[in-house]
Amino acid sequence: MELHITLHGRKHLADQLYRQLRDAIDSGRLAAGSQLPPTRLLAEQLGVSRKTVAEAYSRLTSDNLLSGQVGRGTFITPQPLAQAPSARDTPLASADTLARWRARGIPLGRPALAQPSRYDFVGGASSKVHFPFDAWRQCAQHALRQCQRTDTRYSHAQGLPELREAIARHIAFARGVRCTAADVQVSNGAQQALDLIARVLIEPGCTVAMEDPGYPPARHLFEALGARIRHVPVDAQGIRVDLIEDGTRLIYVTPSHQFPLGMPMSLERRHALLARAAQLGAVIIEDDYDSEFRYAARPTDALQSLDEHGLVAYVGTFSKTVLPELRLGYAILPPALQEPVRIAKQLSDWHTSTLSQWTLARFISEGHLLKHIRRCHALYAARRERILQRLAGDLSPWFEAVPTSAGYHLSALARGELDVEFVIALARKVEVGLYSLAPFYSEVTPKPGLLLGFGAIELLDIDPALDRLRDTLQSLS
Repeated sequence: MELHITLHGRKHLADQLYRQLRDAIDSGRLAAGSQLPPTRLLAEQLGVSRKTVAEAYSRLTSDNLLSGQVGRGTFITPQPLAQAPSARDTPLASADTLARWRARGIPLGRPALAQPSRYDFVGGASSKVHFPFDAWRQCAQHALRQCQRTDTRYSHAQGLPELREAIARHIAFARGVRCTAADVQVSNGAQQALDLIARVLIEPGCTVAMEDPGYPPARHLFEALGARIRHVPVDAQGIRVDLIEDGTRLIYVTPSHQFPLGMPMSLERRHALLARAAQLGAVIIEDDYDSEFRYAARPTDALQSLDEHGLVAYVGTFSKTVLPELRLGYAILPPALQEPVRIAKQLSDWHTSTLSQWTLARFISEGHLLKHIRRCHALYAARRERILQRLAGDLSPWFEAVPTSAGYHLSALARGELDVEFVIALARKVEVGLYSLAPFYSEVTPKPGLLLGFGAIELLDIDPALDRLRDTLQSLS
């Protein structure tokens, strides 16, 4: 890599080189410890004599900015940290817009703790201990070979045909979704899928209906696009369809495992929601974020499988079943949305990483994904059952579990006048990480309670953690 230096004319070349190198060092563009090119090489690159470069290097060495190391070369000398000059406070025309973005913060960001809790019931996280990294490595090697064989042009904005085919087969088998590869849009996680759908549907001032409590990142996303959010309460059957107002353009729901409470939407409520959407001409986003882990005897298929009007956009993710760092998701789009979303995807980032797509396509087609899900299902089922037993047993004076049949978190509502936030703070002191339901509410009065994730905590750690919680609660009593 060539050092970027620009010399003008043929006079005072050593001075020009000295000043440019000094400015680059002082500004930090050339970091301490970086090696400079040998004088002969830099002279050839700049088209000057070696003596010119040597003179500039000598002056910088005299200023204690460079040091020579025998047999290695010339390096930039570490300097005492200097305070960076403050930028001029120039008023920006976009200052109000930037302030609104800063005010949003990062929803669902984990708190910065001085020391992580020994026992953590964080939601939305799984344990990497049980992931088949050897199988994934073999699939990644196959992906590298595929990339080597293909040309260097950009890939499909909709996603690799091989991955879209694998996704269509998988969710038809696992969730009863009716689709072909042509209906699949690959995205960088479920959050980008939500963003792409919202971009082609939302205009400033239009109405979006959301469950309350609900998923904060989706709400922040829709608001950032200018939507007017209508927070619709939920009951034991799911979203209150009768409270979805006229003029609603988009409805966001989590019907299989309501986030965060956990109960599934009843079949009667699903039909009512589809009928209301057809009446409004509204698109429904079905966020099926973790429903491949199901524990009921007769699991309910996806809402999309009941859609007869082409109104449901089904959004899924591999963050819960594979790895969060993979950042691969997808949407099953009704015909009216497919081309607009594909265009929005290409304008956004052209396409998702081809290497990751090849790897995941192989991982699915060779059966590794289903094996991993089945293995994790047994683990999660045992953890879930143990937590429910404790909530129905020695923790029952303080908490009551919300019925749930899917996913790897459950909610527990507080009984009486229990101060949940205070309990969470006390639990931190005994190394138990607990999380409140309150941040997921917007306009509905929050129900005090806990969101208990069991994807990342091992079975043998659950009883010691809940023993500490019980002892904490008894001390309050």
